[in-house]
Amino acid sequence: MKCLCFAGLWQNSLFVRIGSLFSLMAINDDRHMSSNSKVRHIKLLDTTLRDGEQTQGVSFAGKEKLNIARALLQSLKVDRIEVASARVSDGEKQAVIDINAWAAKEGYLDKVEVLGFVDHRMSVDWVVQTGGRVINLLAKGSEKHCREQLGKTLEQHVEDIHRTVQYAHDNGLRVNMYLEDWSNGYKDSPDYVYAMLEACKDFGIADFMLPDTLGVMTPDEVGTALSDMTQRFPSLEFDFHPHNDYGLATANVMAAVKAGINTIHCTVNCLGERAGNASLAEVAVVLKDKMGVALSIDETRIGLLSRMVENFSGKWVSANAPIVGADVFTQTAGIHADGDQKGGLYITALRPERFARKRTYALGKMSGKASLANNLEELGLTLSAEDQRKVLERIVSLGDSKEIITVDDLPFIIADVLESREYHYTELLNCYINSGLDVDSTASVRVKIDGKEYSGSGSGNGGFAAFMDAIGRILKAKKFQMPELLDYEVHIPRGGNTSALTECIITWSGELRDLKTRGVDSNQVLAAVKATLRMINIKMHARTESEIKGS
Repeated sequence: MKCLCFAGLWQNSLFVRIGSLFSLMAINDDRHMSSNSKVRHIKLLDTTLRDGEQTQGVSFAGKEKLNIARALLQSLKVDRIEVASARVSDGEKQAVIDINAWAAKEGYLDKVEVLGFVDHRMSVDWVVQTGGRVINLLAKGSEKHCREQLGKTLEQHVEDIHRTVQYAHDNGLRVNMYLEDWSNGYKDSPDYVYAMLEACKDFGIADFMLPDTLGVMTPDEVGTALSDMTQRFPSLEFDFHPHNDYGLATANVMAAVKAGINTIHCTVNCLGERAGNASLAEVAVVLKDKMGVALSIDETRIGLLSRMVENFSGKWVSANAPIVGADVFTQTAGIHADGDQKGGLYITALRPERFARKRTYALGKMSGKASLANNLEELGLTLSAEDQRKVLERIVSLGDSKEIITVDDLPFIIADVLESREYHYTELLNCYINSGLDVDSTASVRVKIDGKEYSGSGSGNGGFAAFMDAIGRILKAKKFQMPELLDYEVHIPRGGNTSALTECIITWSGELRDLKTRGVDSNQVLAAVKATLRMINIKMHARTESEIKGS
């Protein structure tokens, strides 16, 4: 066995610290780069299937893990993936066997990693039995953890690490090592961290993984600590594993890369314990756009992976989440749509096309002419200036009762607005409809007919039937005969959103020919009410015209 000598390590490390005080903040952007300014490549390790599964309420089934692993490596093209913790369960073991079998067949096996423990044979045997080639040992990166959780000295812990690493190498595994709680360990007992690395640096460990386990570091602290680590141990390869408890994970990644770190750990959709890990989407885009580094991933697949992980995890991404949120490429304010139309004034490097997405312009009460024009162009429709004005007025009016009107809603609105016969003999002032389980619905209606107000109430088997009873009672006094309802159609845009506009088309019997009228509203019953009022006004207009001709 290799001789492990600790005498004087901690004392000597103090001398080294004093000697390097003036260089701690140095930025090592050129670490591992050639003198001809070759573009630096940063590797991403995705740990969605291991650390991400520590999210409260998330447990991926075996086949889900396999599909996510395949998508990460084959579609998104991340550099490495961490897929499980050793010795968790039989189901976990089978999932890793399946992942490794696929990865071996496709040439990705060296990119699949499993978290293991400093337990000599147990974790190593588990990984070997699954067909794996890489183990990431979880060692204690802080003196407090080592002393209070393990009940061991640093010397004893390093002895255990060495035995486990040697056994892993004997079984053909590549070994990386986490320094758990490194961020607190570096702050509270840096000499312990230095001594551990001095003792382990010749064990044949490929990457030393430095986690901000509790997400407590700031970018300045990350920069200082990692600059120190890379300068003290220039022959070692370090990964940075951030958490997002203060919302600083992406900023901390930038500081880590500036300090010379070449591998960053992240998860899809920021999954992870507590506030989660660094978001893969954010990290990838920020490193490329703001730091000018090269990455292996295919940006066009980020959204696909996000939705897959959403579905399998049951944890839904916020609509305004950077890069992957549903609304992040939607302009709502009319002034923004106008600026984009006139000169791309509100377009940045975050173009949706990079991520196989499209820019949209929301329709609602804040819409302007440009918002409507962009959506008409999307649909391939052309309207006159006057018709556009009418449609925009209706959109703004609907926006007061509906948060967003989608491009799929627009054809309904256009058809409703461009209905050729629009008369105003009868105006609906108020309509209250109540419905309940196993009871008749009731309606209270107040209308203005030829300038005079009328009220009525009714009941029926459903809200629309109650309205028809109430309006029928009012119109009977005006000697208006309601025609027979022949057909009743309800349409919503594709996608089936519960907030979608509803189009109701009703066919009424007529003396010479049947009449169809349309109503559009976010409320299905009110859409039918509007279609009915349109019919009433058309009929009243016809009666008025007939009376004029008769006189």
